[in-house]
Amino acid sequence: MLKEYLLNYYSNNRGKVNGALIGLVLSILILCIGFFKTLLIALFVFGGYYIGKKVDNKEDIIEFLDRILPSGWDR
Repeated sequence: MLKEYLLNYYSNNRGKVNGALIGLVLSILILCIGFFKTLLIALFVFGGYYIGKKVDNKEDIIEFLDRILPSGWDR
């Protein structure tokens, strides 16, 4: 019964629950390892998400890297 209630609550309030969990994890990370290390981790996560999104959409990763990295990076 509790499992059904929690699943129903989550399905009706997905954004609120996910936002609260992300806030909880970020606050714990900031308290444990510091603000700038947490910020670096967040940047890597978002960068990985962005690259993964490009792969999922079957976009060319080499073309993307050519745009953001200096010329001659692939030698």
